[in-house]
Amino acid sequence: MEKFLLVLIILIAASFIYLKLAIRFKIVDKPNQRSSHTKITVRGGGIIFPIAIVLFFVFNQFQYPYFVAGVLLISLVSFLDDIYTLSSKIRFPFQILAIALVLVELEVSLEFWFFFYVAWGVGVLNMFNFMDGINGITGLYSLSSLFGFYLINTEVDLVNDNLILYAALSLIVFGFYNFRKKALFFAGDIGSIAIGILIFFLGMLFAIKLSYPFVLMCIMVYGADAGMTLLYRKFYTKESVLDPHRHHIYQKLVDVYKISHLKVSALYAILQVVISYIAFKTYKFSMVNQSYVFLGIVLCLILSYVFLFKKIETKKQILNN
Repeated sequence: MEKFLLVLIILIAASFIYLKLAIRFKIVDKPNQRSSHTKITVRGGGIIFPIAIVLFFVFNQFQYPYFVAGVLLISLVSFLDDIYTLSSKIRFPFQILAIALVLVELEVSLEFWFFFYVAWGVGVLNMFNFMDGINGITGLYSLSSLFGFYLINTEVDLVNDNLILYAALSLIVFGFYNFRKKALFFAGDIGSIAIGILIFFLGMLFAIKLSYPFVLMCIMVYGADAGMTLLYRKFYTKESVLDPHRHHIYQKLVDVYKISHLKVSALYAILQVVISYIAFKTYKFSMVNQSYVFLGIVLCLILSYVFLFKKIETKKQILNN
């Protein structure tokens, strides 16, 4: 308990110090036509996420060194991206290297699947990065995903619980600044990418050790939104998938229906908590039954996306007329 209290104090102090430094050195996000916020806000507040992982490393006999090295590498590059806006040609090689370090930690052999997992890992990182768009969503959603991993881990004990709990503490501290009508700071690339690589590490660990690929359900709400939005942009808008945009359903709910950021973030988190709990209750099922559950949830999410998308587009047409 003393260590948890110490970690909490360090994270609170780090977040406060970072806020003051970021204001002083103007590490800020300026609103533009693609933004969901209307005032200049500090970015990079998610710096406390990798700090929490480093604290875990130091206080728990230096476990998972390659994973932590990957976190530190990608966090540094992502923080520089928050300050200077780096080209994807610079960011992607470091993302690949960071994911490769995670796979080394997981002892994945260097064969075809290794390269497939690298591509998948980079996709997960950028899924979390692209979804960091409204107040509260990164913190609440990440907690809802970690909830699923934690529940399963209470039975199988595959990973040190403290890794999940320290990360959860950092998300709670972050929420104090971000889960507001007017956020004091955003996670930035350093935050969303750091939590993304943690989720990837946990997901791959559980999938490999339990032969449970459907642990993907613990990030399914983000995954469905990101995947469907990617297809929409690819085949209908003809935009580059790397460009910033405002096509996610959560963005449209805020922009078109004027639902508050916090309500939409809570909706996504609650939905993911429910699905994460289903993942916990079904991970012991046979592979066939797991696939039925997984495909059923995927189908429900796709139909929900299409339904909401059509409703939102109709609403937009009415407002424009």
